[in-house]
Amino acid sequence: MTSLPDAQPLTVGFDLDMTLIDSRPGIHAAYLALSAETGVPIDADLAVTRLGPPLEEELAHWFPADRIAEMGDRYREIYPTHAIAPTLLMAGAREAVTAVQALGGRAIVVTAKHQPNAELHLAHLGVEPDAVIGWLWAEAKAEALRAHGASVYVGDHTGDVRGARTAGALSVAVPTGPCDEAELRAAGAEVVLPDLLAFPRWLRSYVADPAAGPAGAGAAASTDLA
Repeated sequence: MTSLPDAQPLTVGFDLDMTLIDSRPGIHAAYLALSAETGVPIDADLAVTRLGPPLEEELAHWFPADRIAEMGDRYREIYPTHAIAPTLLMAGAREAVTAVQALGGRAIVVTAKHQPNAELHLAHLGVEPDAVIGWLWAEAKAEALRAHGASVYVGDHTGDVRGARTAGALSVAVPTGPCDEAELRAAGAEVVLPDLLAFPRWLRSYVADPAAGPAGAGAAASTDLA
């Protein structure tokens, strides 16, 4: 493998929801279950259009402030029963993780999701990263990215872009979640790929010439990578 800047080992971080997994069906089911249990109406269709920020931000739309902590705990308790089985793998997700490992690197998942539930998702879908770190959102993701020496962070949300930039990592974005390409670029994403199917080819180019990483994004996005 070609050496990266300062001879650092390759470590790539990935977001989870709407980057590696399409958790909308599972989260939808979990919100409906919480609504049925509490008697509080929750528009699950709306909730799954704004995935990314911490759970408590979404619960604040449906519950008073003094119940959010309790409802967050309950949601996480019932989540494995309702949300794991319906959740799908995003196209190219497994290949993206294994592409890092095939180059001798480490693939880590850094997510705002409750870490035990994140680990359940990945195990159920057969994705095997080298580490999973939960409970971190936006700029706070930089804590884990720095601790693991990640030089690249891949996500679908502007919060992921902010986390990468705070950590000094290359921000690679995919517009597969609630944020489109224009929003991701405006937030500072240095590379925008159409989806994770484009990632292995981009990664090989980046490892061969890290300085050309952002410049190579347009070619990767516009070329048939099948």
